[in-house]
Amino acid sequence: MSDTTTLQLRSVAPAPIAAPARPRIIALIPARNEHDRIAAAIAGLQAQTRVPDEIIAVTNNCTDHGATREAARDAGAWVLDLHGIEGKKAGALNHALDDVLPGLDEQDLILIQDADTVLDPGFVEHAAGGMRRRVGAVGGVFYGEPGGGLLGQLQRMEYQRYAWEIAKRGGRATVLTGTASLFRVRVLREVKAARIGGRLPGGTSYYTLASLTEDDEITKAVKTLGYRTMSPAACRVTTEVMVSLPKLWNQRMRWQRGALENLRSYGLTRVTARYFGQQIMMGLGAVAFALFLWLTAWQLILFGAVSPSPLWTAVGSIFVVEKVVSVWAAGWRSRLLAAVLVLELAYDLFQHAVYFRALIDLALRREERWATT
Repeated sequence: MSDTTTLQLRSVAPAPIAAPARPRIIALIPARNEHDRIAAAIAGLQAQTRVPDEIIAVTNNCTDHGATREAARDAGAWVLDLHGIEGKKAGALNHALDDVLPGLDEQDLILIQDADTVLDPGFVEHAAGGMRRRVGAVGGVFYGEPGGGLLGQLQRMEYQRYAWEIAKRGGRATVLTGTASLFRVRVLREVKAARIGGRLPGGTSYYTLASLTEDDEITKAVKTLGYRTMSPAACRVTTEVMVSLPKLWNQRMRWQRGALENLRSYGLTRVTARYFGQQIMMGLGAVAFALFLWLTAWQLILFGAVSPSPLWTAVGSIFVVEKVVSVWAAGWRSRLLAAVLVLELAYDLFQHAVYFRALIDLALRREERWATT
């Protein structure tokens, strides 16, 4: 009689596969003398549906006797208090990133936000969710805060049109706005390495110190490295508006001159071709508008009236409709101002003056100046 051996197979449940750890998010808030606004910026981050793992206020060369530093600490943020840093905001961010990035993984994320900006509660969650495929950074869609009278209202309408244009482009970001943008750690490291290696202009760190508009410049850097930049509609931020014409002039001169300087630094490439085209179209639009005003004035002087033209009346009507539709979401005040048109035309003249002054300054190589706004 032979022995028989019975083998009993025991079912063993496979070990659970660990879910990939979600990336850490570190928020950096560069601030100089922002003691009256930084607490609101920090509170906006603490109220996010995806709260950053760390919130660090980067106080830079403050002259308010520690008020910004203490306001940030009281609001619950860590503080990196810097003094003697050159390069203003860009220099402070470079120093902070050198401190923070060594402890982070390639897929971790860095949120850089202005101290005068408050994020909508879903910003961080939607920005992190937008980091797909070759997206290297996600910028906010900015809207103007209340106040500022008529000038503030015109700026809010301008920002609403910018949001409308982004939506029409499928959320592709033209500029990774300095108000709030989220970057992959890997991309920031690549930007620095590419600058050191000479593949990107602008020095040897993450942000260039040579530009008046570091947000516009780093957008071109990220795109030049082959990454996409996005601005999802859900990534809303509310930022300050300029309450006087001199402040608005200084802000827009810095934006326009910085944009032109950045194009000169990069030259004509596959990435910058679109930006060169935008600048050329802005110039042609400004010249066409000036010719229209001159011809209208000439008719009034010679004939005492403007002869109506069916063709140009139809073109003008389409122009007004487009103006109204593009600010529709901003409410009835914006719609009314857009329909009246005259005040917006005056605002456009202001913008054209900024454009030509910046162009002349660039051509004459006048020294770039940073004006605090």
